[in-house]
Amino acid sequence: MTHVIAPEVPVRGEIKLGQFLKLAGLVDDGAEARIAIQGGDVTVCGRVETRRGRRLVDGDLVVVDQPSGPVGAVVSSQG
Repeated sequence: MTHVIAPEVPVRGEIKLGQFLKLAGLVDDGAEARIAIQGGDVTVCGRVETRRGRRLVDGDLVVVDQPSGPVGAVVSSQG
């Protein structure tokens, strides 16, 4: 298993997977988020997630498999 450096990304309230990918800079835009999610390239806490609307919670580790290697971020809820 490849180790991923995953900084915490602060969010306020609820956030969906597609929105978080953009906020965390793991993808460039919504279209790229949709393609990555539908293609099975995104995991949440180690499990492949194909629902763009998946609601994330504090501490969730989100990883995207990119051609250059996996990149990730951790949800840090601000309330």
